[in-house]
Formats: sequence, structure tokens, C-alpha cells
Amino acid sequence: MLAVAFVEVIPESVRLSGESALLFVLVGYFLVHLFEHTLAPHFHFGEETHFEEMSHQHARTSVLVGLTIHTFFDGVAIAAGFLVSTWLGAVMFFAVFLHKLPEGFTVASVVLASGQGKRNAILAAGLLGGATVAGVALTTSLQGQLKYALPLSGGVTLYVAATDLLPEVNREPNWRMALLVFVGVVSLLIMQHLFHV
Repeated sequence: MLAVAFVEVIPESVRLSGESALLFVLVGYFLVHLFEHTLAPHFHFGEETHFEEMSHQHARTSVLVGLTIHTFFDGVAIAAGFLVSTWLGAVMFFAVFLHKLPEGFTVASVVLASGQGKRNAILAAGLLGGATVAGVALTTSLQGQLKYALPLSGGVTLYVAATDLLPEVNREPNWRMALLVFVGVVSLLIMQHLFHV
């Protein structure tokens, strides 16, 4: 996700809107930071979830609201990417898809740990899917605002990758996870060189 933000989304945002796009990248980054540390203090966009606190209704709600907002911006990022080019849309879709499975497990674990049943876990996962679709629909309907949507989603992508996903990789005791990150970045660069028009 970090490579997608730096190699694809941010440069494309600057190409579309000039240097003013960088301000919207910063706004996207810090809006998520503000949300994560004030409105939903029990929630972290990465996999760092405090399950011992999840029995409390407030913590469960914070996680669900946080993930719903995050998945909404995933939809914004995917749609904004496809509005720019099929290549960028496909890259954004792939990057989002790779972290959706851990998010699904996170939300299911949180709901189940709070004493809710499997039905509520499935409904919560459905809410996340619906939020992604809503982000796609809103961005598609506001095509004229692409110059704002793309850099905002770039800032969100940058935040999630840099502050939540990479620290999780760094906590892994072996070198395999770090190697996978490196392979992912190199793969993106190779695909960009071969297929990006």
C-alpha cells in the first residue's frame, strides 16, 4: 500500500491538480490520524486490536465505526483510481483486496469477543462491504471532484500503510515478512514498468 501511494496515487494526484494535491494528501493523512486518536481511541486501522477491551460495547462500536469509515475510503480510492485509468484502478483494487481479509477477521473477532453471535459477525462484515460500495458510488457520482478524492484517498492509504501495517510487519520476529514487503514493492515497480501506459 505504501508503494501504491508513493508510486501511483500521489504522482497521479499531482499530475491532475498540481502541487495543491499535496495539501489534500496531508489532509487525508491527518483526518485519519485525528479520527483514530480522538473519536475512536480503541481502534487502530491495522491489525492492532485490544481484544481484552472488546467486551465493552463502546470499544466494539469504536472498532466497527472505525473500520466502516476506513472501508468507505477504500471504496473512494478504488473508484478514484478507475476514474483516472484502468491501471490505477486495478492497482488500487489489488492493494485494498490484500488487506481486506485481515480486516474481515478483525471485525469478526471483535464482534465475537464482545459476546455477539456469528450472525452479528456476518452483519458487521456486510456493513464493511456496504461501506466500500458506498465509497465507490459516491466517488463515481462526483467525478468532477476527482482532484480532491484521489489525493485524499492517497493520504488515507499512506496513513494506513505507514502507521498501522508497517509497524505490524516490524513486530514480526523473522525476516520473511520484511522480505514479502520488499517483494511486493518490487513486483509493483515491475508491473508498472511492463503494463502502465
